[in-house]
Amino acid sequence: MANKLEITAVRGREILDCRSYPTLQVDVWVNNAVLGRADVPCGRSTGTNEAFELRDGEKRYAGFGVRKVVDNINRIIAPEIIGEDIRSQRRLDQLMIEFYGTENKSKLGANAILGVSLAIA
Repeated sequence: MANKLEITAVRGREILDCRSYPTLQVDVWVNNAVLGRADVPCGRSTGTNEAFELRDGEKRYAGFGVRKVVDNINRIIAPEIIGEDIRSQRRLDQLMIEFYGTENKSKLGANAILGVSLAIA
């Protein structure tokens, strides 16, 4: 592609939603300037066929913190997609899906792939 729109940084963080409930926010930088941002609200569906929303399960925030998923984005997903062209959405989504290796995305958290994908879109 001419004039590549290269992903130059990806950063996840834990934020609080309007109910003071921890949720995920993801920023994606393109060519060191353009910023895409997405917030991933917590899911309410808990069926057995649902994608797995990763939560910390620790005492803080009654186990609903998202520090683990933030770490997965910053340490695992970001290095894999930095340098990729942001216009290749389907390829980027497929790369992230391949990281998981599980049907319900429990390895890194479905909220991780959703946050990064939405920030890129």
